[in-house]
Amino acid sequence: MKIAVLISGGVDSAVVVHKLYAEGHDLHLFYIRIGMDNGEGDCSADEDIEMCSLIARKYGLPLKVVSLHEEYWNHVMAYTLDTVKKGLTPHPDMMCNKLIKFGFFEQRWGKDFDKTATGHYASIKEIDGKYFLATANDPVKDQTDFLAQISYEQLSHLMFPLGNLPKSEVRKIAWEAQLPNATRKDSQGICFLGKIDYSDFIARHLGEKEGPVIEIETGKKIGLHKGYWFYTIGQRKGLGLSGGPWFVVKKNVKDNVIYVSNGYDTRMQYGRIIPLEEPNWITQSPFELLQIKNSDENYIDISFKTRHTPEFLSGRLIQRDLEGIYIESDEDVQGIAPGQFAIVYTPDKTICLGSAMISINVKKKRHRNNKNKDNSHE
Repeated sequence: MKIAVLISGGVDSAVVVHKLYAEGHDLHLFYIRIGMDNGEGDCSADEDIEMCSLIARKYGLPLKVVSLHEEYWNHVMAYTLDTVKKGLTPHPDMMCNKLIKFGFFEQRWGKDFDKTATGHYASIKEIDGKYFLATANDPVKDQTDFLAQISYEQLSHLMFPLGNLPKSEVRKIAWEAQLPNATRKDSQGICFLGKIDYSDFIARHLGEKEGPVIEIETGKKIGLHKGYWFYTIGQRKGLGLSGGPWFVVKKNVKDNVIYVSNGYDTRMQYGRIIPLEEPNWITQSPFELLQIKNSDENYIDISFKTRHTPEFLSGRLIQRDLEGIYIESDEDVQGIAPGQFAIVYTPDKTICLGSAMISINVKKKRHRNNKNKDNSHE
């Protein structure tokens, strides 16, 4: 099989090359280069490319460095800046996969290959002739939440060779194969931003604008902040307030006000109703795939996540004509941030069905069976 392999210089994509080479595939390696937001080169990219070159030479494979600099800044980071300016919380990693790795790259280079392989920790299952995005063997490393905005067409052309391996086994394979990056640390931070500090990036493009920090229960001003765009609902760190912990629970974008609440158990940072918009169902609508529990209310049982974590939450995905689509969680969810995405899975947590953006239009819905439920936190 003729396969395009996206490599980053890290150990995961290097092990993908090792595995697919051992299986006898015709491999062509690609590194996607993105420069800094000021147009200058990225020194961390030079280090990555050097590591990729060592991998290519080790297996005698061609390596092509392709630039998607303009596309990345015009689409992914423009989306990021536009989202934070609206007071919402962006997910640039998700958009990077959808628009850059499996968007522009696929359209220009990947289409010439049978498949495109990456080092993502995810799997693909074929059920009744259809492909489904499946969770990885390693729950801590699972990255299906970063892939939940891709299309079925994109999924159909992808390979995730690490989906059945725990991270420890990947490191072991790299060590035994004497890969040059076997002990290299995993990259952290936003896709392609490298060593760029996210707050510094936001400050360069949106500047700073001082505003009040208000304790929401008392209405008392307890501090100052540098601009609402630096903060997200549920945030605890970086507030600079004494007597904490303090959590951001609300933002007034028009007046540049941040509202906070004190204590780990503050009810202001929790909720059970998650309103959604712009759903992206990868293979099939959950309402078609899963058995609807009640034809009048049109709801199904699901598992879901609202952030990158090994743990799943359980609840129901509900769709009503007047209220739209939303998740009703079985337990409190901390820091429901509009603009972020809710990732929807089957109840058994094996299939990622897709995702939908958390809406800013929070409605005070009550639980279906609310006799024994305390809705005071909603």
